[in-house]
This record gives sequence, C-alpha cells and structure tokens, in this order.
Amino acid sequence: MTTPRSRTIPALCAGLIDDAAVFPPASEPLAAALAVYLTRREEWYAGLVGPFLCPDATLPELLAALDDGPPPEEPLPLGLVVGGGAGAIEPALRWAGRIDRARVVSVEVTLRDEPDLARNVARMDRALAAAELPDEVAVAVEVPRNDGSWDGALDALDALAEYGHRAKLRTGGVAAEAFPGEEALARVILACLDRELPFKCTAGLRRAVRGSGGGADHHGFLNVVLATRLALDGADEPALVEALGDRDDDRVAGRVRALDDRAAASARRWFNSFGSCSVSDPLADLLRLRVLQD
Repeated sequence: MTTPRSRTIPALCAGLIDDAAVFPPASEPLAAALAVYLTRREEWYAGLVGPFLCPDATLPELLAALDDGPPPEEPLPLGLVVGGGAGAIEPALRWAGRIDRARVVSVEVTLRDEPDLARNVARMDRALAAAELPDEVAVAVEVPRNDGSWDGALDALDALAEYGHRAKLRTGGVAAEAFPGEEALARVILACLDRELPFKCTAGLRRAVRGSGGGADHHGFLNVVLATRLALDGADEPALVEALGDRDDDRVAGRVRALDDRAAASARRWFNSFGSCSVSDPLADLLRLRVLQD
C-alpha cells in the first residue's frame, strides 16, 4: 500500500515551493508556521515543498520551538535567510549549527546595492568559504533591481556564475512597485540562462498564472516555468514577454502539461524554486489546473 509520504511528485513540481510563511505578507508566528510545515511532511504532496525558510534573527526561537516538540523523524530542512550582509554569514551559520534537529540545506543572502556589485559578490563568497559551508548547501544571492529592472546588476550575475552561486530574483512584495514587469523579468531570465546561472524567485508568485490582485499585477509561477523553457529552446525576449504576460489559465496550464518530464526537469534545473508565504494557494492552483494530481 502506498503511503502519503511515498508519493512521487513529478519533476515539474518537485521542491518547487520554499516555505516562507514567517515572512510578509503572512508573517506567521514561527512556532505556528513550523508546526504546519512539520505536519505537511506527512501529506501526499510533501515533495512539492522545499526547505523551511527562517531568518537568522529568529534562529534562537526556532531552536526553542524544535526543542519543545517531539523529535522529527528526519532533521528539518532549513533554508537560512541571512540579513546584514557578508559579515552576518558566519555568525548565522554558527548559530544554525547548534540546532541538531535541523540541517541547513540552503543559504540566502541579499547583495547590498553598491557601485561595484561584483566585488560585493566576491565578499559574500569569501565569507561563505570562511564559514566552511559544505558544497552541497545551495547559496542564493538576491541581486538588486533598480528602476524596475535588473539591467544594472549584470556584473553581479557574472560574478555569481563565476563563483557557482544562484541568483535570487525578487518578483513581488507588499507594494505594487515591488512587482517587476514582464519585460524586466524576461530580460533577467535570459541573462541568467546566458550565464548558465540557476535562479530562484521570491515574493509575488503564489498564484500559478499571471493575474491582478491587491492593486498589483502578479506574475504566475507557471508562466515563469514556460518562459524558462522557451529561453532554453532559443526563444527571444518578445516570446518570453508574451509567455510571462499570458493570463489565460487554460492555455498556460495546457502548455505546461504538454511538457514531457525531460523538458520540465531541464526548466526546473535553472528555475529552481520560489519562496511563498502560502503553500495552500499554489497547491490549489496546481490541482485546479490539473498540473498536479492528488
């Protein structure tokens, strides 16, 4: 008999969502968000969800919450989100090392918006090396977006590709101006792939298909999958802009369902995941659009 935890999630959806429930706009209390995450690991769709994202400032709270509950069967896969730049990396990892019920699987840092972004990336890399971060821990560095685009951060993308880290792209937020347009997102996807640079997205992607809500136009995570696939197939920027702007649920879902496992896995190799403060909303969309079967 197949148990819920043994359900295989297709390549298109495996590890697609990083659980960011403790971040805005949800801002769930850490203990409550952790309890939901641990319960979700027993659900049939557990493979859809990646690490539990936790700010370094709340690591003591995470330690207390894990110690208060029953020991998990496996260590908590922890995505450590470091604030404060390169100097905060080593202390954060040292703190995380005290939590024997968790295992750091990813580290996310934000690049300060300085004139020499490539030098800033090099500083981040030196700090990670000094902290003796294991090679298997994925690193994502958020690059700044100015005037609505990432055009001023291309040297940072060059440096990230050189050092073997991922790019982190902010695709939304609380205010409408936090959401980049289709043109800006298309250009940065092409820029990442030109450099063979994997990327993850954060914020604004909790719905599967492009739409509007809360006074802003939101990107759809399936649109991003399609745009990535098109770029890999040699499409130009206008084709990516069209895919990112498509608001037709049935058309977008149909194009995604038409991808075979190899094409889907290749797209996901580069578009690694997105952070979302909700797992239930993306899951509901995937089921409604028949991209994922329960």
